Amino acid sequence: MATPTKRSRENAPPAAIAELARRFDPAVIDVPGARARIRLECTPGSAWDAVITGPDLRLTEAVAGARPDALLAADAATWRSIAADLRGGMRAFGAGRLRIRRNLHLGVGFLAATSGDTDPARLAFERLRTPSGGCLSIVSAGRGETVLCLHGLGGTKASFLPTVAALFDSYRVVALDLPGFGESDKPIGAPYDAPWFARAALEALDGLGVERAHLIGNSMGGRVAIEAGLIQRKRVGGLVLLTPALAWLRDRPWAPLVRALRPELALLQVAPRPVVEGVVRRLLPTAAEGWAAVGLDEFLRSYLTPRGRAAFYAAARSIYLDEPHGNDGFWTRLAELSPDALFVWGRRDTIVPIGFMRHVQRALPRARHVELDCGHVPQLERPRETHAAIRAFLRDEAL
Repeated sequence: MATPTKRSRENAPPAAIAELARRFDPAVIDVPGARARIRLECTPGSAWDAVITGPDLRLTEAVAGARPDALLAADAATWRSIAADLRGGMRAFGAGRLRIRRNLHLGVGFLAATSGDTDPARLAFERLRTPSGGCLSIVSAGRGETVLCLHGLGGTKASFLPTVAALFDSYRVVALDLPGFGESDKPIGAPYDAPWFARAALEALDGLGVERAHLIGNSMGGRVAIEAGLIQRKRVGGLVLLTPALAWLRDRPWAPLVRALRPELALLQVAPRPVVEGVVRRLLPTAAEGWAAVGLDEFLRSYLTPRGRAAFYAAARSIYLDEPHGNDGFWTRLAELSPDALFVWGRRDTIVPIGFMRHVQRALPRARHVELDCGHVPQLERPRETHAAIRAFLRDEAL
C-alpha cells in the first residue's frame, strides 16, 4: 500500500466526515432530481462537499463559487460525536452545536442517511405517491400507532422534527409536507382549502397503508386536522391541535376583494424578497433558538418559486375566507367533531389569540386545553411541555 504524502494527508477530509460519507445509505434520503451538493464545514477551517448523484456520494473539497443546496456547520468535536453516535446529529442540531441552513430536508436527510442505523424504524425521508397520483414528501421514524403531523401556513414538515424525535420511541411518527409546500407537489389551480388539504392527508394515510391515525396539526395544519376529523371521523384517533387556525369571528372587510383576486397572480413575483423576509421574520418563533433562521429558509425555499407562491396565497386566501357561521360554517360544524381533541394555546400568540379558547369550549365542552407561555409554534418554542401534554393525551386515548 502506498504511503500517503503530506499533501494528500492535508487534503483529506476529517476522519469523522469521511466516516459519515462511508456510511451513506441512499434508501433513507429523498434527493429531488437525484442530485445535491451538501457542504460540510468543520469550523474553523476546512469545508467539504458531499456530492450526491443518484445512489452515490463522493466527498470533494468545497469548490469556491459552487453554491451548495444545504449547509451543515459544526466544530471538530461535534463532528466526531455525530460520527460516533447514531443519534448525535439530531441532538447536536437541537442543542445548537450543529447549524443547518438553506434546506433542512436535505440537511437532516444527510444525517439520517449517514447515521449507520439499519433499524426499519429509523429516521427516513421519502416521496409518497398517493392514490390520486400526486407525490407528497414525508419524514418518519418509530413504530406503533401512527401519528401524522401537519404543519402551518408557509411551513414544512421540518417544524415537526422535534415532535418526531420526542415521540418515535412509542409511535410511528410521520411529518408531511402538505401539497403546495416543501418538497411536495404544487398543483396550479388547486383550491388549497381545508377540505382539499384534509383529503390529501387522508390519501397520505392510504399511501402509508394506515387505516387510522392520530393527527397533530399546528396553525393551518390544525384546521386541516379538524376537517379530517369531520369528514372521516372513523379514520382519526385523537386530535392534537397546536394553536389551530380557526374561522374569524370578527368582520372581514376585505372579503369581497380577496374573493375576487386570483392566487395564480402570485406566479409572478408580487413583493421584493426583502419585504417578504421582513414579514416572515415577524411571524417566526423567535423564542426558539436557531429555528427562526431555519424557518425563514424553509419558507423562502418554496415561496421563491412561482408554484410555491401561488400555493401560499391560495392557502392564505382560504384561511381568510373560511366561513364562521351558517349550516356549513366552521363554528357550526365544529360542534359535530367526535374524535377526542387536545387544544394547545400560546399565551403570547398574536396570530391565533388565546381568546379563541372560550369559543372552542362552548362548541366542544369535552375537549381538553393546555395553555403555554409561548407564541404560535408550541412544538418549537416549548417542546418539553408540548410533547409531555401530547404523550399524556395519546396515552389516555389508548386506555
